[in-house]
Amino acid sequence: MRWNRIVVKLGGTIILLFLIVLLPLGFVIDQIFSGFYYRQVQDEITGLSSRYAQSIANTRDLMTVNMIEMMANFSDVKLYIVDADGRVIANSGVPSIPEGSFLSKAETNDLIKGTSIQKEYDDPVSGNRFLVSGTPIFNGNAFYGGVFVLSSIEGIHQSIEKVRNLLILSGVGAFLLALGFTVVLSRKLSDPLIQMERATRQIAKGDLDTRVKVTSGDEMSYLARAINDLAQDLKRYRDTRSEFFANISHELRTPVTYLEGYAKVLKEGLYHTEEEKEQYLEIIDQESKRLTRLIYDLFELSKMEEGKVILNFEWIDLAEIVENSVQKTSLKAKQKGLRIQLNIQDDLPLVWGDGLRMEQILINLIDNAIRYTEQGEISVQLQGVDRDQVMVSVEDTGIGIPKTELPFIFERFYRVEKSRSRQYGGTGLGLAIVKKLVELQGGSIEVFSQLGKGTRFEIKFPTSSNGKESTP
Repeated sequence: MRWNRIVVKLGGTIILLFLIVLLPLGFVIDQIFSGFYYRQVQDEITGLSSRYAQSIANTRDLMTVNMIEMMANFSDVKLYIVDADGRVIANSGVPSIPEGSFLSKAETNDLIKGTSIQKEYDDPVSGNRFLVSGTPIFNGNAFYGGVFVLSSIEGIHQSIEKVRNLLILSGVGAFLLALGFTVVLSRKLSDPLIQMERATRQIAKGDLDTRVKVTSGDEMSYLARAINDLAQDLKRYRDTRSEFFANISHELRTPVTYLEGYAKVLKEGLYHTEEEKEQYLEIIDQESKRLTRLIYDLFELSKMEEGKVILNFEWIDLAEIVENSVQKTSLKAKQKGLRIQLNIQDDLPLVWGDGLRMEQILINLIDNAIRYTEQGEISVQLQGVDRDQVMVSVEDTGIGIPKTELPFIFERFYRVEKSRSRQYGGTGLGLAIVKKLVELQGGSIEVFSQLGKGTRFEIKFPTSSNGKESTP
C-alpha cells in the first residue's frame, strides 16, 4: 500500500481529527458522570447525617442514640456517633472504629466549631474505601458531639465502570462508523483525482481526445472542466498549428515558385515583347512584397509573443490617427468600388499609446474589411464611451463570420475560410497581431458579425481623463 496516496493522507487526517475530538470528549463525559455520582452519594450521606444529628439534638437522650444505631444496623447504614469529647459512643458496621476510641483532635475541634466534615476513609479491616460525612450535634449553643455516616466508594466505582463501558462501546462504534465514512469519503474525493491524473498523462502523451467525466458541481468538477478545456484548447492549437504550417508552406512556396520561374524566364530571355517582360517584372515585384509582408508578420508576432516588442508611448490624438488610416486605405477601397464613411466625434480626450502601432491596428482592420467586402461601404467611427474611454469601430457589409468561428478569430494561425482562395490571402496572423497590440496599449477589442451581412470590430482605449499615465 502506498502511504503517500491522497486517500491515505485524507483518511488519516480525518481519523486523527476525529480522535482529537472524541478522546477529550470521552474524558470530559467520564469526569462529568464520576463527579455526578460522587456528588449524589455525598449529598445522600450528608443529608442522612444531618437528620440523625437533628434527631439526637432534639431529644438529648441516650435511647435515641441506641435507636439510631439499631436502625442503621437494620438498614445496613454504616455510621458512628461521638460525644462532645470526640469519643465514639455508637458504631454500626465500622469495626475499625470501635466504641471508646477517639476522633483526632483536629476533627473534634472542627465539630465544636460547627463545621461539617467531608473526607475519605480507608478501612484497614475490610480494605474498602468510604466517603464520610460528619455533622455536629448542637442544641442551641450547646455542643453534644457528632454523627458520621459512611458510604462505600466501591458501589460508586461499579456504577461509574458501567458508564465507562457504555462510553467505550459507543466510542468504538462511533470510531468504526467514522472509519467507514472516512474510507468512503476519501475514495469519493480521491477517485476523481486519480481519473484526472490518468487523463492528464494521456493528454501529455498526445491523446487530446481524452476527457474527464464531470459528475458533480463542486471544485472537483471545476478542475475536471479545466482539464477538458485544456485538452480541447491543445487540440485546437495543434490543429491550427498544423494548418498554419500547411498554409505557410503554401504561402512561401507560391511566391518562391513565381520568383524562380519568372526570374528564369527573364534570365534566359524566353519572352517575346518588352510588354511581356514588364508584366513578368511586375509579378516578381508583387510576389517579393508578398513574401516580405509574410516574413514581417511572422517576425512581429514572434516578438510580441516573447514580450520583446518596443512601444513608444505618448499622449496621441486618436482622431488624427483614424483620419490618416482612412486616407491610406481609401485608394484600395476605390479600386473595389467601395466607399469609406468616416465619423469622428468632436472634443475627444487624448489617448496614451504608440501612434504608429495605433495606425497599424486600424489599417489592418480596414484592409480586412475591404478584402472581405464586395459591395457596400466601410464605416469607421471614433466616439467617446464614457469619461474614461474612447471607442474606434470598423464595420463592413461583407461576407461576415460564422458564429461558431467568432471565439477563435484572434488566435494566431487561425483562418475562418479553410479553403480560402488567394484573392483573400492571409495566414491568420493579422488579427492575432492586432489583438496583441491593442492589449499592449491597455485596450480591449471585440467582434460582432452576422453571416452574409457584415462584421463590426470595436476597440476601446483608456483616455487622459482617468488621470493615469502608465507605461508598458
